[in-house]
This record gives sequence, structure tokens and C-alpha cells, in this order.
Amino acid sequence: MPAPLPPDPPVQITEEIQVLLSQADRALGRLDGSVLTLPNPDLFVFMYVRREAVLSSQIEGTQSSLQDVLAAEARILSPNRPQDVDEVVNYVSAMNHGLARLPELPVSVRLIREIHEKLLNRVRGSHLTPGELRTTQNWIGSDGCTPREATFIPPPPSEVARCLAELEKFLHGDSHLPLLVKIGMAHAQFETIHPFLDGNGRVGRLLITFLLCEQQVLVKPVLYLSYYLKRNKQAYYDHLQAVRDAGTWEEWLVFFLRGVIEVSGQATETARQILTLREEHRRAITEHLGRAAGNGHRVLEHLYEHPIVSVNQVQGLIGTTYPAANELVARMENCGVLSEFTGQTRNRRFIYQSYIQLFRDSEGEA
Repeated sequence: MPAPLPPDPPVQITEEIQVLLSQADRALGRLDGSVLTLPNPDLFVFMYVRREAVLSSQIEGTQSSLQDVLAAEARILSPNRPQDVDEVVNYVSAMNHGLARLPELPVSVRLIREIHEKLLNRVRGSHLTPGELRTTQNWIGSDGCTPREATFIPPPPSEVARCLAELEKFLHGDSHLPLLVKIGMAHAQFETIHPFLDGNGRVGRLLITFLLCEQQVLVKPVLYLSYYLKRNKQAYYDHLQAVRDAGTWEEWLVFFLRGVIEVSGQATETARQILTLREEHRRAITEHLGRAAGNGHRVLEHLYEHPIVSVNQVQGLIGTTYPAANELVARMENCGVLSEFTGQTRNRRFIYQSYIQLFRDSEGEA
């Protein structure tokens, strides 16, 4: 049974935590500023949301890559596509739903349930009452373990609603705690309550970004910790368990704040690389496409939201004949913007590979 937040005795804001808080605040400020320098920040958000969906889902065992998700959204059918790609697409839907609701509905039990329902809609776990708090006991441990062998057993179902109500009260009550400390504690508390039969980890990680946006620390939802948590997966689980077993909030907060600093820096660098890439390709289009450069620039801007396209889609975008659209795509291939990736002679699709590459997991996500 998790004790209500804030902890008693109070968490100690050590010198190390104070230093990390200062660094995290600066890193978030740089990130917020760098994203707003982009020509269209929402296009950055479009891809970043999908990257987070992939990484957060991979922590839970899915195999789908960023390209798999983009191909699924472009309705490209492939026998090699992982079966779990729909789970990642649902994650994108749940995230977008939550972000759209924030202006009218604060982070709350109601919003959490709505997100959960979107997350498990018609995918693995859909039989486990999406959007409903659990009414049976769950536990965490190795596959096939019994409660006696479990690493952790969350509160009994009769206590879940009360625990969540206390968490909601903590989120919106008066507190002298630094905001990032409050958010880090809320995430750990949510994972300890484990209010659903499935999807708790993914919903809990979404809460971090929703709280940052709700409190206007970030103008755009561009901080997602799943890359850091995936890379430090065992340490992530160990710190959460240590909070439950021994109340080691300070150690958890050091780990959490280091993640905020690291991921903020990565996202800031990605924003810088997008600007560089965009200018490079705008210059290439201007130099190599001649009179067709105007249409080339229109296609380029479209690719930042839809990085996989067909000739038919390009034709509809620029309003020309099919042969003219086909020629434009071929010329954009020649200047290194697009590449054909289906290997087919019909129903070909072209991908903005260099842009997608900026969002890929540096540890080898395909």
C-alpha cells in the first residue's frame, strides 16, 4: 500500500538534487526554445510522438519500429510487418487524445481512464477492461509466477480508486516541491498503484509529458523519457522497487532528473539537425529542379508530416498530371530527398529516409 504523497518524512532536496534540478530546468528551457525556432513545430511533434510510442511500447516487449508505424499509418500492407504495430499506433492515438483534452480536462483519473481506453482498443489486452480500473489483483514478476513469487504486488482492487484520488489531490494541491520533483514522484506513485490490468507502464510514462504541458513547462509535447528508460530498463525497475521497499525517493529523483537532462539535450540536438537538413534539401531542390522547384518545396514541406508518399499523393498535392508528378518524384530521388523502398514496379512508395533517421534509436532501432 503506497503512502499518500508527499512522503512523510519529507523528501530531502539534497545538494545533488538541487544541481540536477537547475540543469534540468535549463535543459527544458533550451529544448522549448529550440523547438519554437522550427518553421512548423507541430511537424516535429508529429514525428517525436511516434518515436516515443515505439520506444515506450518496446519497453513492454513490442518489436515494431518507427518505419513500421509510419508504413502502417500510410496503409502499406506488408507480410513482414510486426503484428504488434497496432499497439504502437494505439499509443499514438492515446497520446494525441490526451494532449487534445488537456485544455479542457486537467490530468486526472478521468483523463487517465480515457487514455487507457484508447491504448488498448482492439489490440492485445483489449479483453482486460480498457478504461476501467481493475477489479482483480495483479502482480509483477517473471512470466508464470504466482503472487507468492512476485517481485511486487500492487494495492488490492478495493483500494485502487482511493489511491488514485489521493494522487490526483497531490497533483493539483498546494505544494512547495519543485515541479520536476512532483512529476517524478507522481510517476513512481502511479506505477506503484498499477490501477489497470495492462498498460500501466505506458500510461504512467505519458503522464510525465502531460504534466509538463499542463504546467506550461513546455509549449509543445516534446519531452519523452522512454529512450532513457529503455536504455536503463533494469535501473528504472530497481529504483521504482526501492521506493516501494525502502522509500528511497532521493535516489529515484536523481535517476529521473538525469533522464530529463539527457533526453532534453537529445531532443534539442534533433531540432537543430532538422533545421540543417531542411535547409540542405531546400537548397538541393532549388539548384536541381529548376522551374519545378516550387512544387518540390511543397512536397518537401509535406514530407515533414507524411514522410512516406506515393506518386498519386504527390499529384494530388501539387495539382499536376500523373506523368509530371512522377517526374518530380524521380528528380527528388536524384537529388537525395526521396528513396523508393517497396522494391515494386507498381504501387511504389517513397520515403524521406534522412528525416526519419533523425528520430531513430541510436542503439539500432530499425
